[in-house]
Amino acid sequence: MINFENLKRAEKINSKDREVNRMITIEIKTRKRNEILDITTDIEKFLEGNGVVLIFTPHTTASIILNEAESRLLEDILSFLEKIAPYNSYYKHNEIDDNADAHLKASLLGNSVVLPFENGKLQLGTWQRILFLEFDGPRTRKVFLKVI
Repeated sequence: MINFENLKRAEKINSKDREVNRMITIEIKTRKRNEILDITTDIEKFLEGNGVVLIFTPHTTASIILNEAESRLLEDILSFLEKIAPYNSYYKHNEIDDNADAHLKASLLGNSVVLPFENGKLQLGTWQRILFLEFDGPRTRKVFLKVI
């Protein structure tokens, strides 16, 4: 379950916002070292009219992807990534910071998606959701929205 506890800006994006080229910043508080949060509905709260939205997180140990948000699949995704980059393996980066696995997982998935929307609704496939993946939590994270 997603809970955007600290919204820096809560009004919808409108044509005036696009004219002045504003960036919307959302803060997310994660609760676990590894977790996946469905942020789709929360993103749509900011959309109005038609356009394209860039959804980006500026963190090297977090990702944003599109996929289904079925709970067992989310567990499978985390389990799969843990097999590829296990937390307890040796990594040179861990000599200075104990989160190399988080960097590796995030680098595999990326940190942004770009999506069209019409009438304030994202144009997604039947099961597609916008997922925020935390690999080094719990932390307070940022997600930026840029509407074009």
